[in-house]
Amino acid sequence: MDIKRVATDAVNETIVMTVVQMDYKGQVAKRINEKMPLATVKGFRKGAVPKDLVEKQYGKAIKQEEVQKVVDLALERFVQSERLNLLGTPLPKVNEAFAWDAEELVFEYEIGLVPDFTLDLEGKNDVVKYVVTADDKLIDGQIERIQKQFGTASPQEIVTVDSDITGTFANQEKGINNATTIAADLFKDKATFDLFVGKKVGDVVTVNTKGLFDDAHQLMDVMKIAHDDVHTIEVDVDFTIEAINTAELAELNQELFDKLFGAGTVATVDELKAKIKEDAETQFATQADQKLLADVQDFLIESTKFDLPAEFLKKWLQTVGEKKLSPEEAEVEYVRSERGLRFQLIEGRAMATNEIKITFEDLKAFTTKNIRQQMAQFGQTNPTDEEVQGIVARVLSNQDEVKRLSDQVVGEKMLDLFIEKANPTTKEVTYDEFIAASYGE
Repeated sequence: MDIKRVATDAVNETIVMTVVQMDYKGQVAKRINEKMPLATVKGFRKGAVPKDLVEKQYGKAIKQEEVQKVVDLALERFVQSERLNLLGTPLPKVNEAFAWDAEELVFEYEIGLVPDFTLDLEGKNDVVKYVVTADDKLIDGQIERIQKQFGTASPQEIVTVDSDITGTFANQEKGINNATTIAADLFKDKATFDLFVGKKVGDVVTVNTKGLFDDAHQLMDVMKIAHDDVHTIEVDVDFTIEAINTAELAELNQELFDKLFGAGTVATVDELKAKIKEDAETQFATQADQKLLADVQDFLIESTKFDLPAEFLKKWLQTVGEKKLSPEEAEVEYVRSERGLRFQLIEGRAMATNEIKITFEDLKAFTTKNIRQQMAQFGQTNPTDEEVQGIVARVLSNQDEVKRLSDQVVGEKMLDLFIEKANPTTKEVTYDEFIAASYGE
């Protein structure tokens, strides 16, 4: 068998395989012999059919099967021996005039190659690493919400500017159906809450999700909208009023402090403010890291130039998955996934160049940290190591969770690498300033 590569350009090639009789003849003959005792042809007893008739009836199909086996194995070994770094898998070229009776059978496979490119992590960049602080306005607002939450509720007949309104946000088409409690300070604009003023239990108020809150992430809590959708969703939602109350604020005393943080953790209003500041800034740091990673991805994608085998990948997308895609669907899918593919290649190059590897201990430590943070959010501030490790073991027994967490560990390591190499500008901002920088609002 003769196998060679024919280059179209730097990222597109064709593997040409020429198969001759000696490559498959012996195996075909063996299969024919195995078939003879089982062959049935009208006019002959089973097992007594002449060999030439067996070959006539079954030979073509057997030949095609055996040739394909030879081709598949040779192709796999050739890709390995040539150390080809492929995108997708080889695609056979369709030849409507293919002649199975020819002395030489020529098969052609299109391949797309991972592009060669230069990655410069130390180049000039305009990426900002935000350090988000909790200012007095945010802390005081959080304290007021806590006092309302633990205060005494008094029912009202109609909504006023001081009301807390309990009800359900709904949009059937988007699957939104979530009960929550809202107040005037929840919305970005006072005019939005004014739509509720004067309404009664049973009334319905319609608002649009776009720009509803200062932070679009609040849609996740208030309407249970998925994180991936919060910045793009723009639909009307109906809020059905189910209860109207005004709250007598809870007193800031030791009883309230103990309810919030456990006995003796906080003893004064100043300590309460310090605790709120600490917890808020821990959450802000996570959001800032998410933005930094997104900004790093955008910067590296825009600054690292290379060609992809686009037309090959569009053809390949039509062949994978349970549902075969049309050319038009494959075009849409390619456009949707191109940036992700580009960053995946950049990320892989960065990790290989800098010898970054993900170990099981890295994954275990990351998962342990996440579990402890989640437990703290639900008031379990001092879980035992045994409790935490039991949860970690269950999480890491789920392969989908392992993949998701591994991606997050890679993201952390990429951030550390970029901060070390690229030295992005550090800027301290309030949460409102961070939201404005993140979403232009």
